[in-house]
Amino acid sequence: MFVSKALWRGRDAFKLSNGLIEIVTLAGGGHIAEFRFTGSGGEPRMNPLWVPPWKTMEPHLYREKVHRARYGPVLEGKLLSGIAGHNLCLDYFGSPSAEEAAQGLSQHGEAPTLRWSQSSRNVRSDRVTLALSARLPAAGLQFQREITLRRDQPITYFRETVQNERRYDHFFHWVQHVTLGPPFISTKESAVFVPATKGITFPFGYDEGKSLLASDRKFRWPHAPAYSGNEVNLEQVLIRKGMGFVASVLIDPRRDWGYVCALNTKYRLLIGYCFKREHFPWVTLWEENRAISAVPWKNRTETRGLEFGTTPIPSTRGDVFRRGSLYGTETLACLPARGRKTIEYLSLLAHVPSGVRRITDIRFSGNEILISGNGRKVVARVPFRGSRRLAK
Repeated sequence: MFVSKALWRGRDAFKLSNGLIEIVTLAGGGHIAEFRFTGSGGEPRMNPLWVPPWKTMEPHLYREKVHRARYGPVLEGKLLSGIAGHNLCLDYFGSPSAEEAAQGLSQHGEAPTLRWSQSSRNVRSDRVTLALSARLPAAGLQFQREITLRRDQPITYFRETVQNERRYDHFFHWVQHVTLGPPFISTKESAVFVPATKGITFPFGYDEGKSLLASDRKFRWPHAPAYSGNEVNLEQVLIRKGMGFVASVLIDPRRDWGYVCALNTKYRLLIGYCFKREHFPWVTLWEENRAISAVPWKNRTETRGLEFGTTPIPSTRGDVFRRGSLYGTETLACLPARGRKTIEYLSLLAHVPSGVRRITDIRFSGNEILISGNGRKVVARVPFRGSRRLAK
């Protein structure tokens, strides 16, 4: 069991391990760059999280005059200069307004481009915990994330707190932008699964007009309307080379908690995230399949995003506010004046038996998390002895 400072591709990072799994989080932007088995039990050591094909940097050091040619203008370049894997979108999900961009704000809010500092670390015989924090000066928010690994569990426990420093209520977006990449993501060997019901495609097309899906169309999960007029099964990944899409789906309202997961059948490796539905009712799916030619993408990126949070459509705050609720569900969160809110969620890894092609459910049962596959048969059991807030 350990937590220590580390370097990840030349960047300041922290590494945690319980001997079974290990996780790497970056000081620049707080991105979770790696989450993998150590291989001590014969499991594959593959990292399912996306590592950009370009060399990243500390995003708080981005300067448009210096770095625009490499990463693009501040609107997206500041974020893209430091992005990796699991990215936090706070306090908005999507683009800033034109006026906000003129003040130096970039994609997905301040959190993913700030330098996060260590608040505490604690190593015990049965667990290891690291707490990182950041202050969002424009939003007037304080944020802290605690990451905990427990002995003999392939689970990362997350506890996040947002505090409003202002004397007035604050409406905001809070989204976990999890992005998966190759070699874990593969056209023939990978699929994603979400307990969703209804969805809507992105209202604004896709970069450079290369949208796989029709714009602003409602659908039933997992079949979404394609731009060509056919339907696309969004459980499949890397559907069409040279195309991309964004679509959002609602977690089944009958569930108390939701999940997103992805399975690679060749390596029999599953990654999943579990969260309370009341906190994060929406999942946004993003796919970039060598579509964007602009820097730093250069038609070489393959990703699938599973982004769960308070808000379905990555857009400006004004646009989300004007659109209002969707399918009877709120699309933003609120912190009262001087208020604070804490949420918990977890990520897990599992090595599933050969022949499992689908995941039909992930649920808590006593001291286990049960993963069901073909025919709703339990295909994996993950020991769970952490916070009971999720399991209630």
